[in-house]
Amino acid sequence: MTQPGEFTYRRVHRASRELLFDCLTQPEHLTRFWGPDGTTTPMDGITVDLRPGGAFETLMVSTSDGATYTMRAVYREVLRPERLVWTEEDVQGSGMTTTITLTDLGDGHTEVVTHQTNVPPPIAGTDARRGFETSLRRFADYVELLTAS
Repeated sequence: MTQPGEFTYRRVHRASRELLFDCLTQPEHLTRFWGPDGTTTPMDGITVDLRPGGAFETLMVSTSDGATYTMRAVYREVLRPERLVWTEEDVQGSGMTTTITLTDLGDGHTEVVTHQTNVPPPIAGTDARRGFETSLRRFADYVELLTAS
């Protein structure tokens, strides 16, 4: 059962866990899709220190007005290629935690489950959730480009 401030998203991609994990952890990939529609994430605005206790930061820039939003998190768990966990302490002091689990479905497809807990009310609202869902679509579109034969 989902609690208030808790969200789960599932998507299946035609790609290996290894490729998907790399896309989620390497700046040269993250710059291509990170953030909701209407934003870009410049390569020099991405920090990935891929270890428990390491920093994960992104600077998203609005394409309409140049406004910026910085996501600052700390990796809690890094288990290549099956699991990533990070916590954003600066999101309204909530300790919002994102857990991404990658499951090999055995047929060239991987299920990616993104589970968020302690999501503060402003980010839990309908518009913010729709924005997050566009981020997931951008990721799927990018992976599709990488795997097109």
